[in-house]
Amino acid sequence: MAVSSSLGVVIHAPKDLHVEAVPSVTPGPGEVRVAIEAGGICGSDLHYFNHGGFGTVRIREPMVLGHEIAGTIVEVGPEVTTISPGARVAVNPSRPCGHCRFCREGMRHECVDMHFIGSAMRFPHAQGGFRQSLTIRAEQAVPVADTVSMAEAAMAEPLSVCLHAAVQAGPLQGKRVLVTGCGPIGVLCVAVARHAGAAEIVATDIADYPLSIARQIGATRVVNMLEEPDALASYTSDKGHFDVQFECSGNERALAGALDAIRPGGIVVQVGLGGDVKLPINLIVAKELQLRGTFRFDREFPLAVELMGRGQIDVKPLLSATVPFRNALEAFALAQDRSRAVKVQLTFA
Repeated sequence: MAVSSSLGVVIHAPKDLHVEAVPSVTPGPGEVRVAIEAGGICGSDLHYFNHGGFGTVRIREPMVLGHEIAGTIVEVGPEVTTISPGARVAVNPSRPCGHCRFCREGMRHECVDMHFIGSAMRFPHAQGGFRQSLTIRAEQAVPVADTVSMAEAAMAEPLSVCLHAAVQAGPLQGKRVLVTGCGPIGVLCVAVARHAGAAEIVATDIADYPLSIARQIGATRVVNMLEEPDALASYTSDKGHFDVQFECSGNERALAGALDAIRPGGIVVQVGLGGDVKLPINLIVAKELQLRGTFRFDREFPLAVELMGRGQIDVKPLLSATVPFRNALEAFALAQDRSRAVKVQLTFA
């Protein structure tokens, strides 16, 4: 396996981010090499940048960041017959083992030996995709329609997360939906709920800019909880109004504070990750609420690519800025400014 070098965005420690040479690997059997063109900065990338990780997950060696990526196939290895150089692809960052108990049961997203691009959950770390060249398994390269830009294609991963969250919620046709937290995932949950036929979508946050994008992408009402802290009170009469809540902030107050507005038998899908939280168990029991977790995705990734290709979900309103990867520090600073940005992407020309 021949190895040369390209440039990538590498985290060494909190706030210690560099653009430096990283390996560029000639694809082996069943592999392809992708020239990366667009990469979105995710919340996990920001956690690595600001804190060196999240929870018990910590950087223990230099790691290329990034898992929301898209580009063009430039080289294919032996035995690859399904895709050719020149194909424009979204890169699925998940590579389940295919052999463990959960893979065999059809729960590949819960694989016990998952290789997820740009993650410090395993050691050595799974190096990420913020680089000029990345070699992956051929099945991780999902072709995108000619009408889909590379920037949109790189949104396939976060869109997949929200499509999987919608699976956990069940049918949304005609439902009344509450989305708490309008980061990129929250806004995409709004888009998915709208696509799935929700009759009403109320989105909350504490910043006006992401709320404006949520409205643009399909929310019927947006609420700034700093300006209207009691706004959900009007939805609490007769034991609650909403059928489904997507909790995307990871904030204890956002979760517990909304439960009075969820109708008995309603479904709460916890999408956002934060720390452990206290739950009002008596309320959950009395209203027979269903609290469901959602984690990553599997078959939703090609579906996300397909929906964008058909024009059924438009992610363009989320794309706040594109920054050359050599200016990664500038891009990471902008990505944290919720008054100006929802999704910031790097370009790798």
